[in-house]
This record gives sequence, structure tokens and C-alpha cells, in this order.
Amino acid sequence: MTGDKLVINDLLLRGIVGLNDWEREKRQDILINLTVYVDTRAAGQSDDVEDSLNYRTLTKAIIRYVEGSSHYLVESLAAAIAKIAILEFGAQGIRVRVEKVGALRFARSVGVEIERRRSDFE
Repeated sequence: MTGDKLVINDLLLRGIVGLNDWEREKRQDILINLTVYVDTRAAGQSDDVEDSLNYRTLTKAIIRYVEGSSHYLVESLAAAIAKIAILEFGAQGIRVRVEKVGALRFARSVGVEIERRRSDFE
């Protein structure tokens, strides 16, 4: 994907994700990174948040979703986040990286990175 990007780095949340019984009971650290493809030309000209994708509002929606959801797979959680950004906030596309912090003994994190476009949800 090319074009303008809104970037949200290292959003650290706690949520339920995983296959094991203990993962289904106890919230874990989940690290989320987003690259949201959105046309920023109108906002750049007007200097008005109404012409922009409001990153604070998007982030709050993602926090609410992650903290209230329960997924078995990080792939499923990443797809749900992409859907929120595109269908609810009008993003043209998105790259979502979801990582489970400390999931592997010798790794800082393990996760998945996906890219979705509006056409993936039509």
C-alpha cells in the first residue's frame, strides 16, 4: 500500500488471547502497532480535525474492543482491529501487528502482521 499513513506505535493493552486454559482466564500483555492508510490532504489544507481520521478516537475504539474481546488467535484479533479501522473510521487500508509479549521463553514477543484494504470487507 502507498500514500499517506497515520502511525500508532507500541499500544500496550491487556486482553484475552490464546488457546491454553490459563490464557483464557488471565489477561495478557498485547502489543499493537498500526499503520493506517488514509488521505490526509484535506486535513493538511484545513488544519481541522474534522477532515482527518482522529487517531485518539480510533485508539479508544481499539482499546475498548481488545479489553472486551476474547480471541483464540492473534490472527483473529488483528483482523478484527483492521475491520474497525476500515469500516468504522473510513481508513483506506491498514497494516496491523499484534504481538503477545513474553509468549515464548527466549523471545520478547510473538505475533502476526496483516494488511487489509477496504475491498477485503465488501
